[in-house]
Amino acid sequence: MRIISCCTRLHATTTRISLFRHNHHHKLTPSSARCFSHNDCSVSRHQMEQLDLSANTVIDHPRALTDKTTLIRDAGPSKFQVIADFDGTLTRYRVNGVRGMSSHGILQQGNADYDAKREALYEHYHPLEFSPLIPLEEKTKLMEEWWSKTHNLLVEGGLTYDAIKQSVADSSIAFRDGVVELFEFLEDKEIPVLIFSAGLADVIEEVLRQKLHRTFKNVKIVSNRMVFDDDGRLVSFKGKLIHVLNKNEHALDMAAPLHDNLGVDSGGEGEENAYVKQRTNVLLLGDHMGDLRMSDGLNYDTRISIGFLNDNVEKSLESYRKAFDIVYLRFCCFFVGLKRMMRLCGELWRLLLSYLQQKKVNCNA
Repeated sequence: MRIISCCTRLHATTTRISLFRHNHHHKLTPSSARCFSHNDCSVSRHQMEQLDLSANTVIDHPRALTDKTTLIRDAGPSKFQVIADFDGTLTRYRVNGVRGMSSHGILQQGNADYDAKREALYEHYHPLEFSPLIPLEEKTKLMEEWWSKTHNLLVEGGLTYDAIKQSVADSSIAFRDGVVELFEFLEDKEIPVLIFSAGLADVIEEVLRQKLHRTFKNVKIVSNRMVFDDDGRLVSFKGKLIHVLNKNEHALDMAAPLHDNLGVDSGGEGEENAYVKQRTNVLLLGDHMGDLRMSDGLNYDTRISIGFLNDNVEKSLESYRKAFDIVYLRFCCFFVGLKRMMRLCGELWRLLLSYLQQKKVNCNA
């Protein structure tokens, strides 16, 4: 196992693992060390690389990771897609020093009794979700109980779509630095992004509306989708229940293109799903062991998995490092993940570096 500048109590080496192949096609020349953006850009390639050294990164099998990277890069971006969890992966796990909100957690039904009941469920089940001591089969049943009870309370309590919009407006939910730039860049390069969440699709879409104020043609959402009556009141949930331990791409047919829901016309959904399934090289981003199942059902050739270990590091690191190709610990900046990801696409990495420099993305997530 190779650990890069790890957290307290974990003794780390500072050796950086390069994901570039060392042949004449990929050598870093003196000119490539300069800024790839405009002439007035003040951030050099060397300075950007130094961010890797300050990241809390664990790589258990560096040689295997290098081999996977080579295969994905050689296949090119036309075979590449990104599958990402939402809560705690694309969004910040902590905001202003306190636990960040999830797409379930931000909801205020306008009914204090039902809000309190959902909070009580959270207090009971949340510690069980991340306990390394509970067998997977037993934990799966517990998560299904939790999600089912929560959804029932949302229906019984009379949740409305107006309440969702107000809850998002009042929330402190925030994206990690670099996520918006990633979406923009991948859209420009026509690389699909599948947001696969055990949260609430309608809430996630509202978060994107209010926090980003724009659409992304390449983004699709697979999550628990609500059904509202003509008065905007929640009456049921559509399709199969998705919780943290049953996320898999068999549910791709449940995905709704985000841009459809935001008023942008698109092609047939079946055609889009087939297009995604043809992308057989995958970068998977998640913060939970169950997120590894997001690529199930996709006959991928090569997959690189990145796990964000946001909490319980000492107890969970052993299982995470065995399961994920790369593990980022606690408050690691998402930007580091972007850098490593775009190296998979060779020349796309240089373009992204230039793009992020122009956007002046910082590393305070």
